Amino acid sequence: MHDEPLPILPLLRDELPLDTVELARFMIGKYLVHDLPEGRMSGRIVETEAYPLGDSTSHAFAGRRPYNGSMFLAPGHAHVRLTYGLSYMLNMSAEAEEVGAGILIRAIEPLEGRPLMEARRPGVPLRDLARGPGRLTMALGIGPAFDGRDLCAGRGLWIGVIERGETPVGVTTRIGLSREMHRPLRFFEPGSTFVSGPRKLLQGPSAGARKKA
Repeated sequence: MHDEPLPILPLLRDELPLDTVELARFMIGKYLVHDLPEGRMSGRIVETEAYPLGDSTSHAFAGRRPYNGSMFLAPGHAHVRLTYGLSYMLNMSAEAEEVGAGILIRAIEPLEGRPLMEARRPGVPLRDLARGPGRLTMALGIGPAFDGRDLCAGRGLWIGVIERGETPVGVTTRIGLSREMHRPLRFFEPGSTFVSGPRKLLQGPSAGARKKA
């Protein structure tokens, strides 16, 4: 646990790559922060998935609708959607404004405010607090009220950075889909125990580490 606040600075919209796949890779190693009156919760992003233009599994594939309008906002806005009637998923808009695409934030390594997360997921081991997109939103208290929030605003629910520079990034195929699962659009922090899904998928030829700026 962290007694002193981590020196997390807001990530500026101008810093975001204007390409969905590059954005998903870029977000590995950044920080997801939720500031509440009772304290701050934060975690290092260790896993993302890209849902680029033309992807039939994307929430934006059918065009702009009342339920997916946040995916057509400028890059860096939250798109929160209930999936399978069970769990909320935190996505982030990508590409230019009015172009529907986004990335899914799949997992974080919990850092600040772990007792607040544990209160939302009692009895769960640290490794599993936010290992997976549904667990992540539950641990951080993220629901439909956050849909459309500006994650670059530096308040409430936001994305931040501590050190700018190169970070190792692995890539493999997406999971939890019924189609287009073959595409290498899932990015993760190599060696992190907080990445979701089967371990064997993180060790194949397609899971080699890459670098990002």
